Amino acid sequence: MACLTNCPSYKRLGELYEKKGKSLTLRQLFDSDADRFNKFSLNLSLSDGTILLDYSKNLIDGEILDALVKLAEDREVERRRDAMFNGERINVTENRPVLHVALRHRGPEPIPEAGGVADVMPGVRAVLNHMREFTEAVRSGAWLGYTGRPIEDVVNIGIGGSDLGPLMVTEALKPYAGRVRVHFVSNIDGTHLAECLAKLNPETALFIIASKTFTTIETLTNAGSAKSWFLASAKDPAHVSKHFVALSTNGPKVREFGIDEKNMFEFWDWVGGRYSLWSAIGLSIACYIGMDNFDQLLNGAYEMDKHFRTAPLRSNAPVLLGLLGVWYINWHGAQTHALLPYDQYMHRFAAYFQQGDMESNGKSVTSDGKRVAYNTGPIVWGEPGTNGQHAFYQLLHQGTRMVPADFLAPVHTHNPISGGVHHQILLSNCLAQTQALAFGKTLAEAETELRKSGVDDAVVAAIAAHKVFEGNRPTNSVLFNKLNPFTLGALIAMYEHKIFVQGTIWGINSYDQWGVELGKQLAKILQPLLQEPGNTGSQDASTNGLINFIKQQSAK
Repeated sequence: MACLTNCPSYKRLGELYEKKGKSLTLRQLFDSDADRFNKFSLNLSLSDGTILLDYSKNLIDGEILDALVKLAEDREVERRRDAMFNGERINVTENRPVLHVALRHRGPEPIPEAGGVADVMPGVRAVLNHMREFTEAVRSGAWLGYTGRPIEDVVNIGIGGSDLGPLMVTEALKPYAGRVRVHFVSNIDGTHLAECLAKLNPETALFIIASKTFTTIETLTNAGSAKSWFLASAKDPAHVSKHFVALSTNGPKVREFGIDEKNMFEFWDWVGGRYSLWSAIGLSIACYIGMDNFDQLLNGAYEMDKHFRTAPLRSNAPVLLGLLGVWYINWHGAQTHALLPYDQYMHRFAAYFQQGDMESNGKSVTSDGKRVAYNTGPIVWGEPGTNGQHAFYQLLHQGTRMVPADFLAPVHTHNPISGGVHHQILLSNCLAQTQALAFGKTLAEAETELRKSGVDDAVVAAIAAHKVFEGNRPTNSVLFNKLNPFTLGALIAMYEHKIFVQGTIWGINSYDQWGVELGKQLAKILQPLLQEPGNTGSQDASTNGLINFIKQQSAK
């Protein structure tokens, strides 16, 4: 594919930005078009509710949006999308298909793996059936530990995508939990595991070891320590098979650990870690909410997949979100993007998409190995409302940086306490924040407000400027009926496909993560040096100094 900056539609967008894009104001856009909301919003009618995407509070008009859609056409978003769903090896640096969409495919059509098996779906369905059999045994109490007691706690030991996705989803779907508690251990810091083990009884604890290769150092170190803790009580290594299962493809390593291969759940190299919660990596989710609800999670994602595959670009939610992000990153100079869910259950949603977006599109080299001449993926961050309002919203409103933001909120809450007044206040804050970010408060409005409060002209002159809100800060609003497994699945898939759209436009490979490798390689070299006596002198001066300080303090 040709360089993005040579694309005619990219050049056209640059012209539109200089001509009017950089001077558009949301006040003027809304004042001049009473129908703006209807023109720049999208209702997705899904089988289990509606998702509303309101993108009217963005710095675009019809001409700019048409040019953005033309950019998606010129960058072959549709062709590349079809290539992904058809199992082509679009992960070019690892020569792999990208088929997480097959994990939630609910239709009768086959999903091929190009250059491999004709249809991956029989294998996918077999693993889902295995998951159902296992989770129903655990949740019903039929799966017994070594003393004959049923399992009460399930601990997922993984890292990255083997942790962030299941953790986010189980937090989001707490209202659907059964009797089994779930815990997550990821950090190699022993505190993470120690704090978890302190809550457990080895007779009723079950550990899920999530590692495709069964060689990930953080995961296997934590798993080994958990096994030692377990055997301190259970004594007999044969009991490990009743309390440890594996999410892996490395049968010999799993057997060596002591896990019965019947309790090994397969997934495939075409499943990227940050897209893996739909696979056996979601076993902890299914243990927590049940396999029927896990199926609903898959159903929601599948319906968003269908929308992404079939809706025209101009009315395609992931495409619109992706294009708007490109507009702000590549022309307005935005460096970050905030995800702001107004639902406490979604408090890990932004953290999950930090990996989803930043590991996918945090790239500076195109798929054909050339240095990019433009900005790519944003820094993704956020916290749930209204907590964030009392933390970082000051910068959003009156800071010097543009921070495009998505506000997500359910119309109905799982907890309508005090007659629902809590949720009314929550939703009113969500709406008010997007309104304030869009339209702000002028100096004249601030002065009038101060005078009405009774202060004199000297005070007005002194502080009015501090009360000005420039506004013109772009936001998207994503509203949905209720946070349930189906809707959550659809929302996650929507943002996954947004990431895909942006990676395609930028011409980068969104599905490798070589950037995580170098630190791991160096850590293997440095770990033995921490145990050697004396000064090593083998590293740079800073690293040597740090190693020596650690050794000195450890010796005390």
